[in-house]
Amino acid sequence: MSVGGTITGSEAAAAPAAAADAPGKVRNVAVVGHTGAGKTTLVEVLLAATGTISRAGTVEDGTTVSDADPAEHKQQRSVALSVAPIEQDGVTVNLLDTPGYADFTGELRAGLRAADCALFVVSAADGVDATTVTLWGECAESGTPRALVITRLDHQRADLDATMATCQGAFGDNVLPLYAPVRDGSGALTGLVGLLSQTASDYTDGYPPRPRTPDADELAALQAQRNALIEGIIGESEDESLMDRYLAGESIDLDTLITDLEAAVASGTFYPVIPVCAQTAIGLAELLEVLTRAFPAPDEHPFPDVTTIDGDPVVDLSCDPNGPLVAEVVRTSVDPYVGRISLVRVFSGTLRTDLPVHVAGHGLADRGHADHDDDGRAGHLHAPLGVTLRPIDACAAGGICAVTKLPTAATGDTISAKDSPLLVAPWQLPEPLLPIAIEAHSRSDEDALARGLARLIAGDPSLRLERNDETHQLVLWCMGEAHADVILDRLREQGAALDTVPVVTAYRETFAQPAAGHGRHVKQSGGHGQYAVCDIQVEPLEAGAGFEFVDKIVGGAIPSAFVASVEKGVRAQMGRGISAGRPVIDIRVTLRDGKTHSVDSSDAAFQQAGGLALREAAAAAGTVVLEPVHQVAVTVADQYIGAVLSNLSSRRGHVTGTEPVGGERTRVSAEVPESELLRYAVELRSLTGGSGRFSRKYVRHQPIRPG
Repeated sequence: MSVGGTITGSEAAAAPAAAADAPGKVRNVAVVGHTGAGKTTLVEVLLAATGTISRAGTVEDGTTVSDADPAEHKQQRSVALSVAPIEQDGVTVNLLDTPGYADFTGELRAGLRAADCALFVVSAADGVDATTVTLWGECAESGTPRALVITRLDHQRADLDATMATCQGAFGDNVLPLYAPVRDGSGALTGLVGLLSQTASDYTDGYPPRPRTPDADELAALQAQRNALIEGIIGESEDESLMDRYLAGESIDLDTLITDLEAAVASGTFYPVIPVCAQTAIGLAELLEVLTRAFPAPDEHPFPDVTTIDGDPVVDLSCDPNGPLVAEVVRTSVDPYVGRISLVRVFSGTLRTDLPVHVAGHGLADRGHADHDDDGRAGHLHAPLGVTLRPIDACAAGGICAVTKLPTAATGDTISAKDSPLLVAPWQLPEPLLPIAIEAHSRSDEDALARGLARLIAGDPSLRLERNDETHQLVLWCMGEAHADVILDRLREQGAALDTVPVVTAYRETFAQPAAGHGRHVKQSGGHGQYAVCDIQVEPLEAGAGFEFVDKIVGGAIPSAFVASVEKGVRAQMGRGISAGRPVIDIRVTLRDGKTHSVDSSDAAFQQAGGLALREAAAAAGTVVLEPVHQVAVTVADQYIGAVLSNLSSRRGHVTGTEPVGGERTRVSAEVPESELLRYAVELRSLTGGSGRFSRKYVRHQPIRPG
């Protein structure tokens, strides 16, 4: 079968739904790598090679199964997690195509949560980028089994040997090729030779390949690579005597090597490399063999942490179709005709159509997901193929399905039995660091904007919505500019007319020096009047001290009830600000004296007098404008330290320390004004070639320092 052409919606719908009733027949594989490495193209040709679709589409034409979102067509890259199941040798392989651009890390981590292993895709023309190295480290921390595919071998800049060396330098010595390329007299790639099996595949006529036996000269030229591979596999073997036998010259049989290879890959300590050329289908058969045989099944993967709703740990859970139901929503989308669609990974039990379930979401309140526990009923179940939904009756443990008609389910929620509700610990979420202030275009657009935001927040936990109490702005915290573009486009597509406005920094102010203030609020207009007089002393306090109110009234000049009124008036005036609407902080106000009237004094009058007294004191003392300052931790490759330090200095930052964190990376700690951080997420990425990461935390307001 040759690979090429396009797929139509009818062709996708006609394909049989991939469903498995036993975890051992499933492989959940996250396809990861940097933008442009060829992930989506690889998934597409695998779908065509296995007969899941009749013809492979292209990213350029917007006809691939994975990239069906209009935003993906616009940006020419994946922006959302997509599932593409294939069937091979009785095994269902759920390929989870993940975005490679750093702005969409949230979708990528959702894909890793749903998967049991990861297939890293590296371009032979572009090598390994910083995002891929960072992601490899995350997978290493969790022990995720990994393999590598080196793609784009037909590119004019492709260099397989150099890319292989780069991968070993970035990921370690246990990154070793399972296959070597075969070229014809002109240097064109025609097939692969298995370094263990010592058999060759000839792809001259396309896929499937024609097997052949390599000649003695070919095998001799590959002997050094074969020896390195065998030693790498044996080094990870549980049989400690195997290396001694090998070094003594004993021939290790192929079945033993393959068994040890599969065990080493499943344990996440050995990482096979498969060269693949999507355009010519070279390597597809070998890759499919690795996916179905070398990668672990769901029942071989560690179970996520699970608790009861009250937080008590639940143990002895396993990937058992007959066990208690434990499933998790890894992605949420909204179809204009179907409604909310929940992409669900089933960890235990079996999810069935119309099954009564409990939907729980805890721990994401800071992202706009209020804690909730709801009883409901699973709607229709589907095996997803991109955006195409193919009906199924049930999804057993280890499987991935799409569920409709779960109106309260959001990304990260746990689905469990109605009579035995459980909670899966949430996966690690990236912190959005780019603020975008938005407002409805007109009053009539406010409801549509609110509805659109609710849908987006439910589906994208990497997005954070904040309504700033001081600036009164609605701020979307995004992962970067590309993420922000997608979010704003989706809001507008849902009918929300909106405008973006500059983000306002929440400045405050304090007193420059001590001063006295006299507040007199006296009005007489016939009948009941208003009378309140108070004298206060105001002193500035150190940063972060807050507000103190001291009552030094003697002789009952102001009754205690009205003393509280003066404090209320002062506090209200502090919140409103003195002149530019900036809240006043870090002061001590001492009430020294005052006057009352037996009839006309009131709570409201003394509140007014307290505010007037504070304003008079501020006019006498002058105020100092304070800006918010954040503690920033920037982690970068050592080669960028100088550039990062210089950039922080240009942002009026005060560096408080540096420390190595391993892997030729350093963490820089600094205090930086908030106004200088509004676009730092974008600029740090540009400054460090995408390798820089940072976190921020508000520490205090302080007087504005000159640049």
